[in-house]
Amino acid sequence: MSQPIRLFLAIVVLWCSAVVAPQSLAAPVTESERIPVDLRRATLVVRDIDKSLPLYRDALGMKVIYDQVIGGVTRLVLLRANDDFVGVLGLMQRLNTTDTVPPPEYRKARAGEFILVFNVQDLDVRWETIRNTPHVVVAESPRRIDYPGAGGSIIPVTFSAVWDADGNFIEMNRLLGTPAGVNR
Repeated sequence: MSQPIRLFLAIVVLWCSAVVAPQSLAAPVTESERIPVDLRRATLVVRDIDKSLPLYRDALGMKVIYDQVIGGVTRLVLLRANDDFVGVLGLMQRLNTTDTVPPPEYRKARAGEFILVFNVQDLDVRWETIRNTPHVVVAESPRRIDYPGAGGSIIPVTFSAVWDADGNFIEMNRLLGTPAGVNR
Protein backbone atom coordinates (compact mmCIF):
# COMPACT_ATOMS: atom_id res chain seq x y z
CA MET A 1 0.00 0.00 0.00
CA SER A 2 1.40 3.41 -0.92
CA GLN A 3 2.34 5.98 1.72
CA PRO A 4 -0.37 8.48 0.65
CA ILE A 5 -3.05 5.79 0.98
CA ARG A 6 -1.69 4.69 4.39
CA LEU A 7 -1.66 8.31 5.54
CA PHE A 8 -5.21 8.89 4.32
CA LEU A 9 -6.48 5.74 6.08
CA ALA A 10 -4.64 6.66 9.27
CA ILE A 11 -6.15 10.17 9.25
CA VAL A 12 -9.67 8.79 8.69
CA VAL A 13 -9.29 6.21 11.45
CA LEU A 14 -7.83 8.73 13.88
CA TRP A 15 -10.44 11.36 13.15
CA CYS A 16 -13.23 8.84 13.60
CA SER A 17 -11.79 7.44 16.80
CA ALA A 18 -11.07 10.83 18.34
CA VAL A 19 -14.06 12.88 17.30
CA VAL A 20 -16.85 10.91 15.69
CA ALA A 21 -17.09 7.56 17.48
CA PRO A 22 -15.44 7.35 20.88
CA GLN A 23 -15.42 3.94 22.56
CA SER A 24 -18.01 4.98 25.12
CA LEU A 25 -20.48 5.89 22.36
CA ALA A 26 -19.34 3.61 19.54
CA ALA A 27 -21.99 1.60 17.78
CA PRO A 28 -22.39 -0.05 14.40
CA VAL A 29 -23.78 2.19 11.70
CA THR A 30 -27.32 1.59 10.55
CA GLU A 31 -27.83 -1.03 7.85
CA SER A 32 -28.70 1.68 5.31
CA GLU A 33 -25.34 3.40 5.89
CA ARG A 34 -23.16 0.27 5.76
CA ILE A 35 -20.58 -0.22 3.03
CA PRO A 36 -18.98 -3.55 2.07
CA VAL A 37 -15.70 -2.67 3.84
CA ASP A 38 -14.71 -3.04 7.49
CA LEU A 39 -11.49 -1.78 9.04
CA ARG A 40 -10.48 -4.64 11.32
CA ARG A 41 -7.17 -3.58 12.82
CA ALA A 42 -3.97 -1.62 12.47
CA THR A 43 -0.68 -3.51 12.83
CA LEU A 44 2.56 -1.91 13.99
CA VAL A 45 5.85 -3.44 12.89
CA VAL A 46 7.95 -3.35 16.07
CA ARG A 47 11.56 -4.02 16.99
CA ASP A 48 10.76 -6.15 20.05
CA ILE A 49 7.22 -7.21 20.99
CA ASP A 50 8.30 -7.86 24.57
CA LYS A 51 9.23 -4.18 24.90
CA SER A 52 5.93 -3.09 23.33
CA LEU A 53 3.55 -5.23 25.37
CA PRO A 54 4.00 -3.44 28.72
CA LEU A 55 2.34 -0.31 27.31
CA TYR A 56 -0.49 -1.82 25.33
CA ARG A 57 -1.27 -4.89 27.46
CA ASP A 58 -0.27 -3.83 30.96
CA ALA A 59 -0.65 -0.03 31.17
CA LEU A 60 -3.63 0.35 28.81
CA GLY A 61 -5.18 -2.99 29.73
CA MET A 62 -5.70 -4.33 26.20
CA LYS A 63 -6.29 -8.08 26.09
CA VAL A 64 -4.00 -10.37 24.09
CA ILE A 65 -6.27 -12.39 21.80
CA TYR A 66 -3.58 -13.91 19.55
CA ASP A 67 0.15 -14.53 19.98
CA GLN A 68 1.78 -16.76 17.38
CA VAL A 69 5.00 -17.23 15.47
CA ILE A 70 4.11 -17.49 11.80
CA GLY A 71 6.34 -19.50 9.48
CA GLY A 72 9.19 -19.25 11.97
CA VAL A 73 9.96 -15.73 10.77
CA THR A 74 7.29 -13.43 12.19
CA ARG A 75 5.67 -13.07 15.60
CA LEU A 76 2.21 -11.52 15.58
CA VAL A 77 0.37 -10.43 18.70
CA LEU A 78 -3.17 -9.08 18.47
CA LEU A 79 -4.63 -7.03 21.31
CA ARG A 80 -8.20 -5.87 21.64
CA ALA A 81 -9.78 -2.95 23.39
CA ASN A 82 -13.57 -3.34 23.71
CA ASP A 83 -14.39 -5.19 20.52
CA ASP A 84 -12.62 -8.03 18.74
CA PHE A 85 -14.05 -7.10 15.34
CA VAL A 86 -12.82 -3.50 15.39
CA GLY A 87 -10.49 -1.85 17.85
CA VAL A 88 -7.79 -4.50 17.48
CA LEU A 89 -4.13 -3.53 17.44
CA GLY A 90 -1.54 -5.85 15.94
CA LEU A 91 2.13 -5.93 16.92
CA MET A 92 4.36 -7.70 14.42
CA GLN A 93 8.04 -8.49 14.90
CA ARG A 94 10.18 -9.93 12.15
CA LEU A 95 12.35 -12.64 13.70
CA ASN A 96 15.85 -13.69 12.63
CA THR A 97 16.27 -10.67 10.41
CA THR A 98 19.65 -9.32 9.43
CA ASP A 99 18.21 -5.90 8.61
CA THR A 100 19.75 -3.05 10.55
CA VAL A 101 16.96 -1.19 12.30
CA PRO A 102 17.71 2.36 13.36
CA PRO A 103 16.84 3.38 16.92
CA PRO A 104 13.43 4.98 17.45
CA GLU A 105 13.04 8.72 16.93
CA TYR A 106 10.88 10.53 19.44
CA ARG A 107 9.24 13.23 17.34
CA LYS A 108 5.78 14.12 16.15
CA ALA A 109 4.50 12.08 13.21
CA ARG A 110 5.26 13.34 9.73
CA ALA A 111 3.57 12.76 6.38
CA GLY A 112 3.51 9.04 5.60
CA GLU A 113 3.46 8.13 9.30
CA PHE A 114 0.54 7.77 11.66
CA ILE A 115 -0.76 8.58 15.12
CA LEU A 116 -2.60 6.08 17.27
CA VAL A 117 -5.46 7.61 19.26
CA PHE A 118 -6.95 5.88 22.29
CA ASN A 119 -9.97 7.09 24.24
CA VAL A 120 -9.08 6.23 27.83
CA GLN A 121 -12.04 6.77 30.16
CA ASP A 122 -9.88 6.37 33.28
CA LEU A 123 -6.88 8.35 32.03
CA ASP A 124 -6.53 10.12 35.38
CA VAL A 125 -6.13 6.72 37.08
CA ARG A 126 -3.91 5.08 34.42
CA TRP A 127 -1.61 8.01 33.67
CA GLU A 128 1.04 7.22 36.32
CA THR A 129 1.26 3.61 35.11
CA ILE A 130 1.50 4.74 31.48
CA ARG A 131 4.12 7.38 32.30
CA ASN A 132 6.24 4.89 34.25
CA THR A 133 6.03 2.05 31.73
CA PRO A 134 9.49 0.92 30.53
CA HIS A 135 10.45 2.16 27.04
CA VAL A 136 7.67 4.80 27.01
CA VAL A 137 8.64 8.45 26.49
CA VAL A 138 6.14 11.12 27.53
CA ALA A 139 5.42 13.75 24.88
CA GLU A 140 2.70 15.63 26.81
CA SER A 141 1.20 15.05 30.23
CA PRO A 142 -2.60 15.24 30.51
CA ARG A 143 -4.08 18.68 29.93
CA ARG A 144 -7.44 19.99 28.79
CA ILE A 145 -7.91 20.90 25.14
CA ASP A 146 -11.12 22.30 23.66
CA TYR A 147 -11.68 21.09 20.11
CA PRO A 148 -14.11 23.03 17.90
CA GLY A 149 -17.51 21.41 17.51
CA ALA A 150 -20.49 21.99 15.24
CA GLY A 151 -22.35 25.27 15.49
CA GLY A 152 -19.67 26.97 17.56
CA SER A 153 -19.75 24.36 20.33
CA ILE A 154 -16.66 22.91 21.96
CA ILE A 155 -15.60 19.33 22.58
CA PRO A 156 -13.59 19.25 25.81
CA VAL A 157 -10.89 16.56 26.00
CA THR A 158 -8.13 15.69 28.43
CA PHE A 159 -5.24 15.22 25.99
CA SER A 160 -1.97 13.38 26.60
CA ALA A 161 0.63 11.81 24.34
CA VAL A 162 3.55 9.38 24.51
CA TRP A 163 5.93 7.58 22.21
CA ASP A 164 6.04 3.80 22.49
CA ALA A 165 9.18 1.63 22.41
CA ASP A 166 9.41 2.07 18.62
CA GLY A 167 8.85 5.83 18.53
CA ASN A 168 5.19 5.59 17.46
CA PHE A 169 3.28 8.71 18.54
CA ILE A 170 0.23 7.85 20.62
CA GLU A 171 -2.50 10.14 21.87
CA MET A 172 -4.41 9.06 24.95
CA ASN A 173 -7.50 11.16 25.45
CA ARG A 174 -10.41 11.30 27.85
CA LEU A 175 -13.54 12.82 26.35
CA LEU A 176 -15.16 15.26 28.76
CA GLY A 177 -18.14 16.24 26.63
CA THR A 178 -20.23 15.13 23.69
CA PRO A 179 -18.13 14.31 20.61
CA ALA A 180 -18.87 15.58 17.13
CA GLY A 181 -21.40 13.57 15.15
CA VAL A 182 -23.46 12.58 18.20
CA ASN A 183 -26.92 14.11 18.44
CA ARG A 184 -28.11 14.61 21.98
